[in-house]
Amino acid sequence: MVIHNRKAKFEYELFDHLEVGIVLTGGEVKSVSEGHVGLDDAYVKVIDGELFLVNAHIHPYEFAQEADPKRSRKLLIHKKELLALENKMQQKNLDLVPISLYFHGHKVKLEIALAKGKKEFEKKESVKKRDIERRMEEEIKE
Repeated sequence: MVIHNRKAKFEYELFDHLEVGIVLTGGEVKSVSEGHVGLDDAYVKVIDGELFLVNAHIHPYEFAQEADPKRSRKLLIHKKELLALENKMQQKNLDLVPISLYFHGHKVKLEIALAKGKKEFEKKESVKKRDIERRMEEEIKE
């Protein structure tokens, strides 16, 4: 089961991708395996030298007793990688955005990327390109 953040590719220009681990409770892992996750409004933030996934909605598992589905969740990353990401973020004014959440073996992994926000006209251009490509594919099929 792979959960994608579809807004990320539209809202941001993505650069370096990185796979990190995520700290979850047992009920949250069950919810992820069932696909009850929303990454649309989520973002990654550095707090006290650690990475956290903020505002990701993991629907509570029906048999578990968890309180907050939008709590901040710690991400597992090597210190060297974190320092490199922080340097790139400060130098180029970039953000960290979650791209997808998936199982790798028996572990839940999160793909994050360095991203730069698109301007309004860039978003319109990407929509135009997508429409043109879709029309061309339809003409080829006919």
